[in-house]
Amino acid sequence: MSSELNDLTDLFKSLGAGAPESWASSQIDEGIPQLHRFLFLRQAWAQVVDEQDDSWIDRAIDAARKHPDEPFTGQGHALHRLLAAGAERADLVDLVRASQAEMISRLCYLLEDPSFIGEDATRFGSVGWALVTTDDDFQPTAQTIGGLHESVLDTDPSGREMRPRNRS
Repeated sequence: MSSELNDLTDLFKSLGAGAPESWASSQIDEGIPQLHRFLFLRQAWAQVVDEQDDSWIDRAIDAARKHPDEPFTGQGHALHRLLAAGAERADLVDLVRASQAEMISRLCYLLEDPSFIGEDATRFGSVGWALVTTDDDFQPTAQTIGGLHESVLDTDPSGREMRPRNRS
């Protein structure tokens, strides 16, 4: 194994990537910016609630109580009603976590395909966008970071690819 492959594999391993050698070899052999892909998805997953932490529920409810008409406080009001109706906190965490992960997946698809349909496809067919790498000055390069949707589940920090957790 080359020094470059070893170093990149070690980096992926230190970042917690599953199959770190596969990520590294794909970047080296195929020229796919796998480190960019992995880091983007890791940062996206960092925005998803942790299944072991339900403290966000109390923060959302408190925010809704303090400022009942502010943006996003509908979440706190709904959480309060759901808990009052007997919902389990773990079920709320699972519901929100799954919804957030699904949004990551949808956004990753959207980055590659605006999916305009019908009249919009005719009007906006030439409109598109992309996630790209940047140079050392953070200026965009021509290298796109694609196929993110293919790795969303692979990068689930739980390692279960969003399958239900064992709560026995």
